[in-house]
Amino acid sequence: MPLKLYLAGPEVFLKDARSVLDAKAQLTRAYGFEPVKPGDIFIEPAPTPREFGLRISSVDEHMMNSADGIIANLTPFRGIAADVGTAFELGYMCAQGKIACAYTNVADSHFDRAMRHYEGSVSKDENGRWRGPDGISIEDVEMIDNLMLHGGVVRRSGLVAVHAAAPEALYSDLTAFEQCLKFIAERHGDRL
Repeated sequence: MPLKLYLAGPEVFLKDARSVLDAKAQLTRAYGFEPVKPGDIFIEPAPTPREFGLRISSVDEHMMNSADGIIANLTPFRGIAADVGTAFELGYMCAQGKIACAYTNVADSHFDRAMRHYEGSVSKDENGRWRGPDGISIEDVEMIDNLMLHGGVVRRSGLVAVHAAAPEALYSDLTAFEQCLKFIAERHGDRL
């Protein structure tokens, strides 16, 4: 039975979500894995938007529970960091001890993106910590996103693949995604 990989990321919000999700699924199958992906689910109508949201959350957690691992797209979304839903999904899977890999199509570190957010208006405090003009500290740990996301994958012997995609292909370039598939195939090929 092939490994089931939950394909997490903000692709479900894209205008061309179906084509991006289908391309990821096709590539996943080409490596011998079974894709488990949001966007392929039917959610029963609900009486309120909140109830509909709860139903989506429940179905997504059920899908993650059925998967053997996750590949999370941590490409910054709506800001300088990964999509928050994807971050939850990655943490959920790491907490279960499942196979965890992640990728980003932005090569700049989280620190570099935070520096740009503050337009370079940062300084070190008396303890040597970087702080923005609002006084909030900025972690400089040479990781592609928050240290809990990047560190969670690495500490579980997973791969965090980094690729500098063209701006117009930020969420559709599958170069780093495929690096994760190759890594999992090499590490867990005996389970195929």
